[in-house]
Amino acid sequence: MTEWLNILLYIQIGLSGVCLYRIIRGPTIPDRMVGIDIFGILVVGICAIISIQTEKSFILDIGIAWIILSFIGTLTLAKYLTGKKLNE
Repeated sequence: MTEWLNILLYIQIGLSGVCLYRIIRGPTIPDRMVGIDIFGILVVGICAIISIQTEKSFILDIGIAWIILSFIGTLTLAKYLTGKKLNE
């Protein structure tokens, strides 16, 4: 089972590199934000795989905190792009 988890971990890390390229070279701000969202999802997957391998549950807490911050950032960008203030 660990062999499959290692393969999945390497795939997730490779896809994270692709997302980082999209974040750096994205033509527009929304494209970069989509890359950041996908990167956040991949980080949560990496945290889940590492948590299973090491049998430490606090690593999942890090992933959950990461995805909550990513969600708040997405909402903030969506409000900004629609031209509304953050308190509306």
